Amino acid sequence: MATNTILIAGASGVVGHAALEHFARLPDWDVVAVSRRVPSLPAGFRGRHLALDLTDAAACRQALAALPPITHVAYAALFEKPGLVRGWREDDQMQTNLAMLRHLLEPLTGPGHNLRHVSILQGTKAYGVHLRPVAVPAREDQPRDDHANFYWLQEDHVRALAQRAGFSFTFFRPQLIFGDALGVAMNLIPILGVYAAVCQAQGLPFAYPGGPSNILEATDARLLARALAWAAQAPAAQGQTFNITNGDVFVWRHVWPALADALGVAVGQDEPREMARFLPSQAAVWEAVVRRHGLRAPGLEALLGESHHYADFCFGARARQAPPPVIVSTIKLRQAGFADCIDTERMFRDWFDILREQRLLPPLPGG
Repeated sequence: MATNTILIAGASGVVGHAALEHFARLPDWDVVAVSRRVPSLPAGFRGRHLALDLTDAAACRQALAALPPITHVAYAALFEKPGLVRGWREDDQMQTNLAMLRHLLEPLTGPGHNLRHVSILQGTKAYGVHLRPVAVPAREDQPRDDHANFYWLQEDHVRALAQRAGFSFTFFRPQLIFGDALGVAMNLIPILGVYAAVCQAQGLPFAYPGGPSNILEATDARLLARALAWAAQAPAAQGQTFNITNGDVFVWRHVWPALADALGVAVGQDEPREMARFLPSQAAVWEAVVRRHGLRAPGLEALLGESHHYADFCFGARARQAPPPVIVSTIKLRQAGFADCIDTERMFRDWFDILREQRLLPPLPGG
């Protein structure tokens, strides 16, 4: 019989799905997956999925009251507005994200509950990267950046609730996260895959669509899932905030040939192109690709989510000069005992292979 029961909020998202896959394989863990959409459940999954809208307080109270005692929470749920980037500065977006967290956690901390640990995602917007250049490297012990952000609203709530209810917590700040989830707010793997397939179908080279490149770091969702499992029980993780990345750096323009090779397409000259405009106009081309290869991929709108807007932000599609580098220190996490890593080029190849195996992207030429 499992000794721990983890509730994974946002289980259909990039991080939540990776966490679902990871915790489902671990002994001594029961898993409750929570999301509005039904996630792709692991083969032989013995846990349960709870279809729940976290903006509905009454529905949360009713649904969570029927669960067995939850010992751990991995909170990866997220509300984003259409168009994505502009909403990052809007108060109603921030308040909605705070309300979602409150609706989930507060019913789990009353009498008769046994909540022991909560992990929550933040990100490099905590350092203000969407507003201004930040220190290199950005470190967790820097004073809180003075800008409105739902991370701070959630963090203050968690700290106060933990003090009253007696659970511990860990905050993670990943860089760009990559995984296999479709139709989400921020995942570039399906964007890159669809862009390559559309280019190939039209006889176009796979051109880098962005502006001048800066130096970045990536975080594989599987790596973050392993960190969530570590933090759930590691004494050194309790009450801490950790940056987390793959462990190397990359530049979009420099990694582009490796992406083209992994996707089986030819690289062309740079061609500035906004994904938020270009990809929606290619719905018919994508449908033809799906039919030709017998894919089980959804229509383009359902596949993209808001991630094509995220692509334009990450690629700097409108930038005239290279943005400042965004590098975070991961020394604190490694010294605390989590030192896992993955080569970022290998990560891209892995995720494209996974989407091909799931028949969500076309096979490689000759494959």
